[in-house]
Amino acid sequence: MKKILIYIILAVIVCKVSAQTTGDEDKEMLNKGKDRDQKAIDEAKQGWWTVSMRNHDQRMQWWREAKFGMFIHWGIYSLPGGEWKGKKVSGYAEHLMRKEKISRNEYLDLAHQFNPVKFNAEEWILNAKKAGMKYFIITAKHHDGFAMYDSKVSDFTIARQTLFKRDPMAELATAAKKHGVKFGFYYSHAFDWEHPDAPGNDWEYKNPGGDLNLYGGREWYDLHPGLLEKAKKYVDEKAIPQIRELLKKYHPDILWFDTPQKLPLSENIRILKSIREIDSNVVVNGRLVRFADSNFGDYKNTADRPAEFYPVTGDWEAIPTTNESYGYHKFDSSHKPVSHFIRVLASAASRGGNLLMNIGPKGNGAFDDKDLTILNGVGKWMDKNGESIYGTDASPLPLQSCGVSTLKENKLYLHVFNWPVDGKLYVGGLLSQPKKAYLLTDISKTFPIISGSSADFYITVPNKAPDSINTVVVLEWEGKLVTHPSRLLAPNSTLDRLLAFDAQQNGKGFGYGDGKTNRYYIEGWKTKEQSLSWEFNTIRPGKYKIRIKYLAPAESAGGSYSLSFFTNSAETTKLESIRQYQVETDPKNTVVITMDLDIFQLSAASYILVIDPVSIPGTELMKLLEIQLIRVD
Repeated sequence: MKKILIYIILAVIVCKVSAQTTGDEDKEMLNKGKDRDQKAIDEAKQGWWTVSMRNHDQRMQWWREAKFGMFIHWGIYSLPGGEWKGKKVSGYAEHLMRKEKISRNEYLDLAHQFNPVKFNAEEWILNAKKAGMKYFIITAKHHDGFAMYDSKVSDFTIARQTLFKRDPMAELATAAKKHGVKFGFYYSHAFDWEHPDAPGNDWEYKNPGGDLNLYGGREWYDLHPGLLEKAKKYVDEKAIPQIRELLKKYHPDILWFDTPQKLPLSENIRILKSIREIDSNVVVNGRLVRFADSNFGDYKNTADRPAEFYPVTGDWEAIPTTNESYGYHKFDSSHKPVSHFIRVLASAASRGGNLLMNIGPKGNGAFDDKDLTILNGVGKWMDKNGESIYGTDASPLPLQSCGVSTLKENKLYLHVFNWPVDGKLYVGGLLSQPKKAYLLTDISKTFPIISGSSADFYITVPNKAPDSINTVVVLEWEGKLVTHPSRLLAPNSTLDRLLAFDAQQNGKGFGYGDGKTNRYYIEGWKTKEQSLSWEFNTIRPGKYKIRIKYLAPAESAGGSYSLSFFTNSAETTKLESIRQYQVETDPKNTVVITMDLDIFQLSAASYILVIDPVSIPGTELMKLLEIQLIRVD
């Protein structure tokens, strides 16, 4: 009995030592991976990448002026359109091969049926141009690994495996050049589900980088160097050769990459270097090489399908799609209205960003009628108001109750989403005296400017909006533009939204949600030292009901918080009111919690509204979306 007990004790000790040894080995491998990536970063910064950035502003000039582009997801997956063997497949239609675990040979059977007889390159480019889009990006190869052009690198191509035989990328490149539209490609460099050495396919090849999280999940390339050598073989034999092929054959203006986390940073840097060896003028998006808070791309990317935008400095781009899928999905009828895209375009421009709007053409080569309706609607608005978008800069004005604003030279363009029914269009935060106000679509319609306080005034406008979606009013001034950062709660506005994205962050550790519907939140609210605040002015006393919206998963969130109003002046900041509330949690983490708090009486003054944690018993307080101030008097 004693011997058995001794054996058991020894076995336990051996297991613990073995586990410790394995953990130490993993740490060592991860550190080697970090060293490898850092070496690649240092070499790039000390050499070729720094050299490549010398003409950065020059190659980016057209992109900065364009503001609006078309994104196209089109491939073999467009033929079934979200259906497989009689079954509806939810989610992104372009992910059909992964979602249904389709083998390479079975996918080839699907490719053999692909014959987009309604494809017309000139129509596609003109549809984009009529919508007001200045650049056009299409999937030359998506994650399925299938080349939608006549590639000589692989036989997994539209020219060799389909009834179509033609090269639609060549036809589109020619049409784009003919009609003055900048042209480029999306290329999936990291995911490739058909190639036996590439990351992603874990159902047929048992490769890392897929849904099964094989070989240590996301860190597979550090924990299993042998597998990395296999992936590098794919990069050398397919990814880099095809990217070079696209550059040399079609001379694109822009290249667009995605999912860089499927390869180590060092490999992504190597791919970018191969691009710059061929073309120093092609624009490269920011999703190829990104690390920490930096990237080696020409501009930054925000989230897919955004509803709101978190703060971004420098050049950036957002990619909404007309419904929820990027590739054509015949069961997805969640198309947003035309108004959504007109307003999101103006909102992106007001923050200095571009909008790359996606549609998914059908497998027969035709555009979906619902997409055409959206494109035509946006195009009609852009035809009259494009001046307020193209070539504009981020607005120096604070947010307005009426909407957003853009800037170009000595003109401020007020994009009025909420037209004042009393004919008084209030403008806050503009210290420079405007000399003229008029309607962009009819410059003969000038409006009187009525001065208020030093930074607030209103424009007398018709009671009915000329455009119910977005009427653009132009303000012109002389001399230097001077603004004030505090936003104005217009006295005739019934609702003002203070987004968490726009709050002043006090304390470290906050992060942003990706901006999708119900995901435009601030997260990482873990300590009492963190708070959020907003600064605003009122010019007329009034009662405001406070409404709060947030996510609070029961397993992590909870606690209490205070809501404080401070009056703010150059001399003093004085606490006017403070109240405490409990965070309500959601067991399923599926519902946005909306709570009406209290009614506050606000005088005509400058205010700072602050949310402070009182207690945080869990891992975070809540994921705050917004505070709404609803005028009730």
